[in-house]
Amino acid sequence: MAIVVMATACSSPQEEVFLPEPSVTTAEAQPPLTVPASSATTEATITAPSGEGDPSPPPDETSPSESGQTTATSTAVTTTPTTSLPSDASPPPELEEAPPTTRAAPPDSLRFVEVAHGAQNPIFLAASPGTDHSYLAEQGGRILYVLGDAIADQAVLDISEKVTYRGEQGLLGIAVHPVQPLRLFVHYSNLGGHTVVSEFSLSDDGRTADPDSERIIFFTQQPATNHNGGMIQFGPDGYLYLGLGDGGRAGDYYRHGQRPDTPLAALVRIHPDQVTSEVWWYGLRNPWRFWIDQPTGLTYIADVGQDAFEEISLAGLSERGLNFGWPITEGFHCFEPRQGCDPTGLTLPVLEIAHDDGRTCSVTGGVVYRGPAMPDLHGHYFYSDYCGGYLRSFRWDGSLAMDLREWAPDLGNVVSFGTDGRGEMYILTSDSVYRIEPG
Repeated sequence: MAIVVMATACSSPQEEVFLPEPSVTTAEAQPPLTVPASSATTEATITAPSGEGDPSPPPDETSPSESGQTTATSTAVTTTPTTSLPSDASPPPELEEAPPTTRAAPPDSLRFVEVAHGAQNPIFLAASPGTDHSYLAEQGGRILYVLGDAIADQAVLDISEKVTYRGEQGLLGIAVHPVQPLRLFVHYSNLGGHTVVSEFSLSDDGRTADPDSERIIFFTQQPATNHNGGMIQFGPDGYLYLGLGDGGRAGDYYRHGQRPDTPLAALVRIHPDQVTSEVWWYGLRNPWRFWIDQPTGLTYIADVGQDAFEEISLAGLSERGLNFGWPITEGFHCFEPRQGCDPTGLTLPVLEIAHDDGRTCSVTGGVVYRGPAMPDLHGHYFYSDYCGGYLRSFRWDGSLAMDLREWAPDLGNVVSFGTDGRGEMYILTSDSVYRIEPG
């Protein structure tokens, strides 16, 4: 029997539910990079840090290099960075302070229907457009066949013997080929803890994959057990995109953030047939989940922050070579150096979430909703946080994050999102899978 949880969106910060602070490292507030306030919107900027976040799912323990960090006060930055958008979109205002957002009147409620009972550590849900079944990945290494609300008795694929499953490692992402749906792509940490992206062949009915059909299309070594990224997704250009973190530990310890010649700290574009890859974007700390909105080509990157701020960046997929700033910036704030950083040429986020906002510690993206059940929410980007457990959304109007809403205060440890073949949206916690429906 499906379990239904009702939730109503909040329309102002005062209506948010705050839970006790997680046990994280504190950090001193930094003044943001500032932009002129727009006269057409009402400001609701999220500020003031307190804590260190790590990606979903969090590591088993904190590295010694990540403990006891403090953040020094930084100076405001007034140079104009570059933000990449599609050619038909309006550019954002000059970034002299964090962009304002607007909040809508309270919308209708949503309900969260628990499905796929029995999944263990669900990590991602994917499907081919138009199909009536989905594939549910478990971090331990199994991929399950989901039809309706139920999991089939037989797993589609079990590669647990090939997977290192601990902390932020494991089976981290799956994708189905958008044109040839009997091709299943898998991102996992191998027994050495390194990144592998492979293709497996599915049976004609899509219910099982041949474990002997594995074809590795991407491999890179990982220097640490955290910041391994996770997401893989096909873009409208037919390439497979992979998000990888900066190699782990803290403070860009391995110095990958500002290197466009390494696949770490980057969004990597993979040609699945030619088995070639290239760094498409860089300057990312740990893009655990990103989302390519197929109709627009806009890519929403939920990049996990460190001491104080989580961030969501937005760019047109056709723009190559973008630099998202890590470790020069964290959100709209200087990180390295702590004072007087120069964001010239950087693509700064469209939204930042401080660590004192609703127990925030590690942003979890996120999908742009395009399903048939809730047409009024088309174009809304939904996201959450591993510690905060809230469900929030905003709509990008070409220059600002508009119509910022909070739908639920605490769904648990949210690790991921997903969509089914109809485009309906799912949210995954560490132990449950929920389909999101109109209330």
